[in-house]
Amino acid sequence: MSNLNEQQLAHLRKILDDRHQALSEEVHREVNEQDDFADIASPLPDPGDQSFANLAVDLGNADITRDITELRAIEAAQGRMEEGSYGDCIDCGSEIPYARLEVQPIAERCMPCQEAYEKSHGDVMRRATL
Repeated sequence: MSNLNEQQLAHLRKILDDRHQALSEEVHREVNEQDDFADIASPLPDPGDQSFANLAVDLGNADITRDITELRAIEAAQGRMEEGSYGDCIDCGSEIPYARLEVQPIAERCMPCQEAYEKSHGDVMRRATL
C-alpha cells in the first residue's frame, strides 16, 4: 500500500463511506420516482409528446446508470483498501498522492497514467457522459 498513514486512510474511508451512503439513497429514490413512458406521454402522443417522454425516461436512466457506475467505483476503492493496494496506481504501481485521493478518492491511477489512459480510451470516456 502507498505511504498513507492511518489518519489519512480513515479520512478517505469516511469520504468513500459517506458518498456510498448518499449514492445508495439517491439510486433508491431515483428508481422509486422514475417516470414511466406511459405516465409522461398522453394516451395519443403526438411526436413532440413522444419525444419529451423518451427524453425524460432516458435522462432518468442515465442518472441511475451514472450513480451505479460511481457506486461500483467506490466499492472497488473500498476493496483496494481491504486488500492493501489502495493508493497505488493500477498501471505503474507508483503512489497516488494523498491530495489527489482526497479530491478523487476513487482514483485508481496516478495523474500521468490517468492522462495516458484517457488519451488511449477517449471513446470510453465520451460514452460515460451525456
